[in-house]
Order: sequence, then structure tokens, then C-alpha cells
Amino acid sequence: MFQAARPLIRHASHDTFSRKRAKEAHSGLFPKPDLDAMTMPPISTNIALGGQAHSPSRANAVQKIVTRGGLEVWLVEDYAVPLVAIEFAFKGGASQDPAGKPGVASLLAGVLDEGAGPYDSNAFHAALEDYALEISFSADRDILTGRMQTLARHTDKAFELLRLCVNEARLDEEPFERVKSQIAAGLKREINDPDYAASRVFRNLAYPKHAYGEPVRGDLASLGDLTRTALASMRAAVFSRKGLKIAAVGAIDAATLAKHIDDVFGALPEKSSLVPIQETLVSGVGTVHVVDLDIPQSTIRFGRQGLLRKDADFVPATVVNHILGGGVFSARLFKEVREKRGLAYSAYSQLLTFEHGAMLTGSTSTKNESAGEAMKVIESEIRSLADQGPGEEELDKAKKYLIGSYALRFDTSTKIAGQLVRLQTDGYGVEYLDERNKLIAAVTMQDAKRAAKRLLDDGALLVVVAGKPVGMK
Repeated sequence: MFQAARPLIRHASHDTFSRKRAKEAHSGLFPKPDLDAMTMPPISTNIALGGQAHSPSRANAVQKIVTRGGLEVWLVEDYAVPLVAIEFAFKGGASQDPAGKPGVASLLAGVLDEGAGPYDSNAFHAALEDYALEISFSADRDILTGRMQTLARHTDKAFELLRLCVNEARLDEEPFERVKSQIAAGLKREINDPDYAASRVFRNLAYPKHAYGEPVRGDLASLGDLTRTALASMRAAVFSRKGLKIAAVGAIDAATLAKHIDDVFGALPEKSSLVPIQETLVSGVGTVHVVDLDIPQSTIRFGRQGLLRKDADFVPATVVNHILGGGVFSARLFKEVREKRGLAYSAYSQLLTFEHGAMLTGSTSTKNESAGEAMKVIESEIRSLADQGPGEEELDKAKKYLIGSYALRFDTSTKIAGQLVRLQTDGYGVEYLDERNKLIAAVTMQDAKRAAKRLLDDGALLVVVAGKPVGMK
């Protein structure tokens, strides 16, 4: 069940440019496709929670702790490797950006580890390097996430630095302007990137006048207007104990962890002051839009309404998506678009679920002259799967892969911590660790056909193409 894994401590770099490259690279538009069809996307991490469908209970390895301050923490205690990993998430990410000012949450996440308490940016990162610690933050659509990884012997120092980030981040002018300029530089480089262009326009059309249609990192038009005051306001609105999800993995006992958690988060306000986000559906289905770029290839982004995680057909829909485009090499889109016709290097689909919306989306890239043909093949496969459902062999292979690959999400301590937080933010209990594969195994042909019809319906799509596509209506 739990097995020791090779340590993965990454030393913090004192080079301020290199330590920000990962922050500026994250587009926040669409995650890259995962071989498991994005049912529960992996997050970062050092202990392995392996095992197949008949292995010992994963759920039994998780302790649910309630601290004296009333905070709940999920802990996997293991001393095989002298490491401690923690991940936590505050409800309210980029969807809480002020109207007309996208990028505040992302910029806040980029500055939280750039100096705190008595440490300015350089001194803070020097401390991380001296103690071989890793602390970082990121903003997603609905959550703002933090993570920490440390050697067990430096646990006290690690939690103290984390406490400073959470409660006393300085938001100094120099790192604020530096991080903002690095984000702007990344956005400028992506202006003529077809994948970025297609994704940006697709998101705007799918969710017009909604927070999910805005760019997570902001845009060049608004980025320059963002202020440190806006970051402080975002922090005050989001950072609270209510809705905070925490998980820890590694060489630490429950009592010690509980004390540290109260030290880090106990002084936060009890409740947040989040702006309500409306439920939303995918708009523009049945339309095609072209972003004119003078490049030899066209990047195609397509999508339609998906199913929320709480929907009774979400698990069957996950299996259907794996068959359509989530399974990559075994998926219909890959076989028909690449293997049979050689139209593209890859073609995939994935299920995206947010707190207030869901979509089925996919993408491919092909030479301009083949864009129309590639899109016709994709549409044909979607309609075929909707009308006829999967074959018996397809269904069997998809279920076996989804079940067998699940353990790969738990092969390091930071992955385990990330998955436990993801479970909590998605509204699952710890028992889902054991139930998930059983739910996949229980999907019948009738379930799959029903979910395929609901998910794919008449096959109508919102399509955005960046390039100079030929044969697109």
C-alpha cells in the first residue's frame, strides 16, 4: 500500500529569474492531457501509495485529524523516507479576480513566496535554500493552492517559513513588479502561439461574461493596472479557515502536525468574503471561429458541455471520454486522426470540471490544408460514439486502464498530498480512495451508452481554429 520512494527534494534556486519561470509558463487556460483522461489530475510530490484493485485499503492509511483550532487535516503518516509534504487549498482562485482585472489571484500566488515577515525576497529564498525547503503557491480557477516539502529534521523551520508566507507575506514593490513583468513577458511570447491563441478565444466564447472566460494570468491590457492593493484585497477575501483543505504526508505524527497547522492557519479569519460565482454552461456550441495567424499549421480547439462530478453519469462519462480521446494511443481520435490518416501528431479529448461548470474539450494540430478533413474525422467519431456507444473490447480496455493506472497518482509523497487535497476540494470523502476503482469496474455497456449520449448528444461543437485553415465552414 505505502512504500518508500526515492527522495525528491528540490533545492530552491537563489536566481530570481529561474525560480519564476515555472510561474510565468502556466497559462491557466487548459491543462495538458493526462493519460487517465483527467478524472483526477495529478498534482506534484515522495512516498508511494501503490496497489491495484485488490490491494489493502488506501482509505485506512489516511488519518483525519481535527486540530484544537478546529481545522481538519488528512494525514498519511510514514517514516520510510525522512520527508514531510503538505498541500493546502483555499476556496476562491482566479474566479475571484475583480471584474476587468484578470490575473490578480495568479499574481498574488507568484508573490507570496517572495519575502515574508523579517525576510525580503532574497533572504527568504536564501533560507529555503539553506534548509533545502520548497514552498510555492499557484492559482487555479476555483482555488488558490500552496505546498511545502521539507526534510523531517527541518520541519520546525519549514512550518515557520510557511506561517510567514500565509500570514505575513510582504508583497514588496520590487518582487511585485518583477513577477508582473515576467508574466507580461510570457504573455507577449504567446501572442503568436497558435495553441495559446486558440485556447484564449475558445475560453472567451465558451464562457462569455463569466469568470471562467477570463485568463488566469491576466492579459497585457489589464496586467499593468494591477496593484499591490488589489493583491492585499484578494488575500483578505480568500485566506480564511472556512473551506480550507489540508493534507500532509510523511515523517510526522498527528499531534506534531496539528500544532504546526494551528500555528500556520489558526490566526486566519474564520470566514472568507468571496464573490458568488454563477453556475454556467458552455456557449457557442455549433459555431466555428477562426483566429487568423500566418503560420503553416492550424491548431484546433473544440468542446461542448460536460458533466459535473456530482452527476450520476460522471464516472461512465469518464470511461467514454477515455475511449474517445483520453486514452491517447488507444483512443478513437488518436487512431483515426493520426494512425489511419496521418493528419496530426496527436488528437485528444478531456473532461474539465470546475466548481460551477463542466466541459468536454479536445484539441489537435495539423497543416492548414488538412484542417477541414481532421475536423470532419473528429466530428464523425463523436457522432458515432454518441449514436452507437463503445464496443465491448473498447469498454473493457478502457476500464482496465483506468483502474490499473490509478496507483500512478500516488507514487510520491507530494502526489499523495496533492491528491488528498484534490479529493477534498472536489467534495469526496476519504473512502473514495477505495471506491473509485470499484465505480469504474461497475460501469456497464448500458451505462456507457447512456453517458455517451448525454455527453456527446448530437455531436455539435464549439470550434476555434488558429492558423489559416482550409475546408473549415
